[in-house]
Amino acid sequence: MHRTTTGFPINLLAGACLMAGASANAAAVAATLESPQNLTDETQVTQGSVNVLGRVLLYRAEAGVLVVHVKDPMDEDVPPPREDKAAPPQPPQASMSYVAYFKGDKADSRRPITFLFNGGPGSSTLWLHMGAFGPRRVITADDTHTPASPYRLIDNEYTLLSVSDLVFVDAPGTGFGHLRGTDKEKAFFGVDQDAHAFANFIVAFLSRHDRWNSPKYLFAESYGSTRAAALAHILDEEKSIDLNGILLIGQIFNYDNNADAPQINPGVEFPYALVLPSYAASAWYHHKLPVQPPALEPFLRDVESFALNEYLPALVAGSTLSAERRSAIAGKLHEFTGLAVDYIERSNLRVNVGQFAQNLRNPDATVGRLDSRSSGPAMDVLSKEADYDPQAASITSAYVATFNDYVRGTLKFGAGKTYKTSTDVEKTWDFQHQPPGASSKVSGWVNVMPDLAAVMKRNPNFKIQLNNGYYDLATPYFSALYELRQLQIPAALQANIETHFYTSGHMIYAHEPDLKALHANAAAFIEKTHSARQ
Repeated sequence: MHRTTTGFPINLLAGACLMAGASANAAAVAATLESPQNLTDETQVTQGSVNVLGRVLLYRAEAGVLVVHVKDPMDEDVPPPREDKAAPPQPPQASMSYVAYFKGDKADSRRPITFLFNGGPGSSTLWLHMGAFGPRRVITADDTHTPASPYRLIDNEYTLLSVSDLVFVDAPGTGFGHLRGTDKEKAFFGVDQDAHAFANFIVAFLSRHDRWNSPKYLFAESYGSTRAAALAHILDEEKSIDLNGILLIGQIFNYDNNADAPQINPGVEFPYALVLPSYAASAWYHHKLPVQPPALEPFLRDVESFALNEYLPALVAGSTLSAERRSAIAGKLHEFTGLAVDYIERSNLRVNVGQFAQNLRNPDATVGRLDSRSSGPAMDVLSKEADYDPQAASITSAYVATFNDYVRGTLKFGAGKTYKTSTDVEKTWDFQHQPPGASSKVSGWVNVMPDLAAVMKRNPNFKIQLNNGYYDLATPYFSALYELRQLQIPAALQANIETHFYTSGHMIYAHEPDLKALHANAAAFIEKTHSARQ
């Protein structure tokens, strides 16, 4: 979904070291070049300031990498020498890159600290960093393609540094991080493996920065929400860390509800019903409905009711659905999506996200999966499904270019290193998960709802904030809402969950009015959930 970028080629930097009159600078650059043998911790601290609503906020920025292990290396015996003189197997380890921001010029251990991460899996966290809550943010077009560089990087008056210290963490194998050791991908590329790596990172970070007694939060986007649920349970049960709360953007806990390819999981009909309100919102935005309702949200309440009370039972009926009822359902789907009745019937009343994105405006354009307000020319107007995501194509270059420029120029970190925007983990990722109470990993689609429910029961003060865009087809808002309503928790704990919905897509912050609202909601959540304990 996100492209990988590269930094300065090492051979060019090495060549520069030979240039006459530049020996001191060359030595400094050479010292930063990555070693293929060893992973080590690195940090670089700089000072900065940001204008927030007319007030200057001073901060310290720390960019670096922190090495995490599957097991504490101090608990392992030194392996005996091998008779064949070969080196013993190296235990797996990962260097995880991060950028942390601390308000003021000295540490405040009572201030909230929030760990933020994107998802993928296999995505770095430059999106939340440069688009939402860091002290600087990139300006991109709202629902059209962002022009090529130069891009604008401005003070972010909506930075969450106003209420919490921030740690933007890149997943293992992304960012400036690397993997080493025997079976390194197996050790870190998986639902549970990845969550444990983040847990170990957080424990190490809290210790190194004396933040054990700070109010603690996770802020996660997309697959990051899956990670956050599993991570919260690991922190609670294995590390004895009670979080004050988690904040989510584009939530997905149960992959049975994913509407990207539900056709490969026949008999599970929920994805089609739960994505329908997002289809309706998209058709409303593009004026593709046969009758255009005057307001979005009242229209969506009607679609939500139809989705669960009429559409889902019709899908569950399968081959027993009568021809008359089938025709009536197809007619309502046309009314709510703008897709042709004939197309809906030929699709057996079941349209996945790729089909919808390709056909809503075909042959004019393909609409975005991450944000269906965006659109672009179809790669092939005869394709069954969309071949690319216009929203991702619109903004990725802006984020990648500005982060690489910012981290090297302003934060003074990354010379001679490559920043990996993403890593392709599709073929190696272990999607099996061991939920609470299970003796082993469970086969099938990932579902971390039991993890989150267990955390809420063990820590009744734990709070959740969901933020979702109406135009998000990747993680539909109604699916997220359904999952939260199905958590196996006492009724009283439902009051610990708050939800907010926005007229934007997956990346809510790409729409500035919604970024403003998102900041207000997130800041209020953090302030009320830590001040209550003081």
